[in-house]
Amino acid sequence: MRFFPRRPRNPGESLHVLVVDDSAVVRQVMQAVLSTDRNIRVSVAANPIIAFTKIEKDPPHVVITDLEMPHMDGLTFIRKIMARQPLPIVVCSGLTEKRMELAISALELGAVEVITKPKLGLRDFLHESSVMLLDTVRSAANARVSSRPLPLVPYRNTADVVLPLGPLPRLQPAGEKIIAIGASTGGTEAIRTFLQAMPLGCPGIVIVQHMPEQFTRAFAERLNKDCGIEVKEAADGDRVIGGRALIAPGNHHLLVERNGANYLTRINDGPLVSRHRPSVDVLFRSVAIAAGKNSVGVIMTGMGNDGAQGLLEMRAAGAQTIAQDESSCVVFGMPKEAISRGAALSVLHLGQIAQAVLGVASAAEPTRSRIGPL
Repeated sequence: MRFFPRRPRNPGESLHVLVVDDSAVVRQVMQAVLSTDRNIRVSVAANPIIAFTKIEKDPPHVVITDLEMPHMDGLTFIRKIMARQPLPIVVCSGLTEKRMELAISALELGAVEVITKPKLGLRDFLHESSVMLLDTVRSAANARVSSRPLPLVPYRNTADVVLPLGPLPRLQPAGEKIIAIGASTGGTEAIRTFLQAMPLGCPGIVIVQHMPEQFTRAFAERLNKDCGIEVKEAADGDRVIGGRALIAPGNHHLLVERNGANYLTRINDGPLVSRHRPSVDVLFRSVAIAAGKNSVGVIMTGMGNDGAQGLLEMRAAGAQTIAQDESSCVVFGMPKEAISRGAALSVLHLGQIAQAVLGVASAAEPTRSRIGPL
């Protein structure tokens, strides 16, 4: 099978999305929702064989695919695309344990995002789900394959709707360090790289990775097998302790609060913030309030601006703050926005971040020296 070189998206050209799913209902829902954006053109295929023919004749900018289909399974489909002519791939999957495991494998093969398959008809497809589907497609289109990034769509809510900021405490008592990480597109593998470099004695880690509900549990379980430290999906009241990483559950905000000498997690189902739930801005703000100078904030690869304001608030509270550099990002959106706002004290390649965080966490006070260009 032959693939033509992927043509760049020209200014003013519609964003072409190919939906590959054996369910006619899913194809109909996806096509109807995506078509509400006049800048998106949608084509569909009932299986990967038909999809390959369409890709060759009219290469899409983004492919949305199921994982269990006739004639060829989704993982094989993704392998063939990534081996011959890489395209941004969004996995659309159900919530069974098997499908969640397959979705995590798809991300490891190069898919950039995971979304949940709509269970109901178009009339019951929730507005928030439609917003997140459209944002996911726009994000995927910018995943290191678009010659021209799409404009950001303004978000409605800030972290105020979940956690009002108020004045940050100027002095925090000395305490255990805490590491807060935020990521989106491309973040699953970036987080894996970071956590695999963490020793058992590392500070407690809290993470927001934009993923759907229940997929975060499968993601955490996979990382727990692959990493030396403990990794789990956060639950309300979990202690943030050394040698453990807690990942925000999909469709819920993750906050950290201080309880005496301990840090505890709080799970919140408030509105979308920066167009996301969980939101990096919410996590970072809570860490700024709870830990201040005893924290390290890291913003990684991802589309949009979620986390930029929160990282700035962490810096204002005395935290050390780090942004992933452009060369190692799948999408240099969230880190770029944080850097432009002056939120990042350091800008580092992904491979340098873990060591830098451990160095800062072992210091008595966070340093203000800049590592890498801002």
